[in-house]
Amino acid sequence: MKILKVNELVSIKRSIEAGTSEQLAVVKGIITEIRKRGDEALREYTEKFDRVQLPSFSVTESEIEASYAEVDQEYIEIVREAAENIKSFHEKQLRPSWMTTEENGTILGQKITALDSVGVYVPGGTAAYPSSVLMNVIPAKVAGVKRIVMVSPPDESGKLPAAVLVAAKEAGVKEIFKVGGAQAVAALAYGTESIAPVDKITGPGNIFVALAKREVFGDVDIDMIAGPSEIAVLADDSARPDEVAADLLSQAEHDPRACSVLVTPSLALAEAVSSEVEKQLAVLPRRDIASRAIADYGAIYVTADLDEAVETVNQLAPEHLEVITENAMELLGKIRHAGAIFIGRYSSEPVGDYFAGPNHVLPTNGTARFSSPLNVDDFQKKSSVIIYSEKALKENGAKIAAFARMEGLEAHARAVETRLKNK
Repeated sequence: MKILKVNELVSIKRSIEAGTSEQLAVVKGIITEIRKRGDEALREYTEKFDRVQLPSFSVTESEIEASYAEVDQEYIEIVREAAENIKSFHEKQLRPSWMTTEENGTILGQKITALDSVGVYVPGGTAAYPSSVLMNVIPAKVAGVKRIVMVSPPDESGKLPAAVLVAAKEAGVKEIFKVGGAQAVAALAYGTESIAPVDKITGPGNIFVALAKREVFGDVDIDMIAGPSEIAVLADDSARPDEVAADLLSQAEHDPRACSVLVTPSLALAEAVSSEVEKQLAVLPRRDIASRAIADYGAIYVTADLDEAVETVNQLAPEHLEVITENAMELLGKIRHAGAIFIGRYSSEPVGDYFAGPNHVLPTNGTARFSSPLNVDDFQKKSSVIIYSEKALKENGAKIAAFARMEGLEAHARAVETRLKNK
């Protein structure tokens, strides 16, 4: 890995989310066709991109039942325990509606309402992602969303992975469709004969899914446009080089554009980790992907001291941040920008990916400066409640009318003054 001084800090931002003009044109064309022709277009795109003809897009109960026979009992128990952990964590995020009464009789408040419907996109391809099911569905269920629709691309036999179907069943998903890509996003946003539209779309996908989510935003809400995965490890001499190297590679194996960074005041640790990364890469099953990520987006930054290391991390604003230092908790208050913060040697990033409970859908590409992990609030909306009293209007009506006239809105002013004149 490249060992750099902190004054050589390179941005972790990558431009993949923008896509090419050709990719955007394809996505726009797909969305237009789905809106015009519904299921007919959905079938054509499924045959073209997924190489399968489907008599129906819906996953049946018999398919779900069969999926349980394809996985072992240990997996089912692990999914159930992980789901309970995720549910427990997100239940703590729930906030009630509230109202306050002023001395003049005015009542002000906020009404919190769950979204009516949400669509969850679960990636397909060469791997199965049951963790994506749990992390997107469970917060929506906790928030009170009544209708949750899951879409995922089928394999060439017209099936979804058994592990994904089991996770969906355990999470409580009732509507599951075998569709993927930009066409699935368009179907969720605008509806077809088979799939009723939703109010929000969440979940990761490839560049075509990301572009489609960006295109439909405004007609529906979306969670975020996520980029390739990132990890930064903030460590000192107390860290074990083999463990740090393993954590860096845990993200590098995701994607050739994944970013893995070590920030440390220790040159000795930097050199040891660099050597260990090369050693572990040699025997990693996904070494071709991880090697490209490490070569292009991997780096080790050596700082003057721990304070400079913390500030470097804040500049990077990584998706995942591990803090493996002596007295690591003392640094937590100084960390301003990170999607998820893993404190201590035993808090390896995969603990958060799968099992601990906090959400693994996190801001990438430096957006942790202003964004948060997926959470219960993302599946709810707030309405302001205003119950103004007669006394309050008499006290403040003239001021409100004056404010309206200052903006040149006479009808606004008269709407208040009419009530002041009427007995």
